[in-house]
Amino acid sequence: MTDTTLMTIPGQVDPVPTSRDITPRADGRIDLLGLPRPRLRALLEDAGLDPKQAKLRAKQLFHWLYHRGITDFAKMTDIAKAMRPWLTERFVIGRPQIVEAQHSSDGTRKWLLQTSDGHEFEMVFIPDADRGTLCVSSQVGCTLNCTFCHTGTMRLVRNLTPGEIVGQVMLARDALGEWPKGKMDFAGEETEADYRADGRLLTNIVMMGMGEPLYNFDNVRDALQLVMDGEGLALSKRRITLSTSGVVPMMARCGEEIGVNLAVSLHAVTKEVRDEIVPINRKYGIEELLQACADYPSANNARRITFEYVMLKDKNDSDADAHELVRLLREYDLPAKVNLIPFNPWPGSAYECSTPERIRSFSSIVFDAGISAPVRTPRGRDIDAACGQLKTSAQKKSRAQRDREAAEAAVA
Repeated sequence: MTDTTLMTIPGQVDPVPTSRDITPRADGRIDLLGLPRPRLRALLEDAGLDPKQAKLRAKQLFHWLYHRGITDFAKMTDIAKAMRPWLTERFVIGRPQIVEAQHSSDGTRKWLLQTSDGHEFEMVFIPDADRGTLCVSSQVGCTLNCTFCHTGTMRLVRNLTPGEIVGQVMLARDALGEWPKGKMDFAGEETEADYRADGRLLTNIVMMGMGEPLYNFDNVRDALQLVMDGEGLALSKRRITLSTSGVVPMMARCGEEIGVNLAVSLHAVTKEVRDEIVPINRKYGIEELLQACADYPSANNARRITFEYVMLKDKNDSDADAHELVRLLREYDLPAKVNLIPFNPWPGSAYECSTPERIRSFSSIVFDAGISAPVRTPRGRDIDAACGQLKTSAQKKSRAQRDREAAEAAVA
């Protein structure tokens, strides 16, 4: 197991522990979730297998973990029956613990999850007619303190590990029943022959949940590489979007080492306003951020950069702001799409949502300039799952209240 090291995160005075690829368990077993083939092979060798056998078993385990979603070694039918108890004694294939699951009236689903060391975070699934998008968290809490964002009011606790990040995708597939199905042999065991994946609901992933992904770069990269692996979860990089508030030094690495679509939380077009609502702007200004967008590898008209823009009444929503946004995008010759997001009010927020008329005017100005500027339909507001609202229920209701609600639901 790797030791804990310390890192300093911008905006945080005290260093916080970096996440390890393996989280210690009380029973001494090692959780394999989030580990790539070379790491699986090394662990099997450490446990006593010879290198040739460890290589074969690592390949088999990788397939069962990430392609089939199996968590029980006893169901891994191409592994010798005598080997399965040996694996069970030493290893486990985990999932984030579900503390609470909520289902919105519009079909949006939100899960409150818990790490093995007791920290809580959230993920959201948003179904649409032509796609299903999973909003994945990268950190417990956040360090950026964006003033319009409910998550930004939380303190950063720690980074999520690769296993805790990819585990959200695995858990969503569990809940949606989307793992390939196999046939049974005469002994009642599932075979490899003729298995298939039924019509998928989960088609896209956005790293837009709790936390700033580029402040947990290594773990996010390692998790997404598992998601994109053709022999694993096999989701195309064109269906994955990573959102950043503007961690400029890491953006080029993101394009080179991960290669997914980029979304930027812009939200303002002047230094004064962006300094207020997205404080990282004081370190990496708008011009520096837009230049990093222009330099982002693989950005082109087919893979436009998405600029997120929350609509705040009398703050960033004037016609002049819309014209300045157009000017900036043209100046840097950016292949861009602008997502206009009606602000989701939350208790204690200092802002109001722009009026529908103001949002329409802003959108029209940008569209008339030849830049796509759709207005995002708020989803999951009734379960606090809409954009900018993620903040763990642990801080909204007591454990006793949640336990009571769970008991009442079970009786019902």
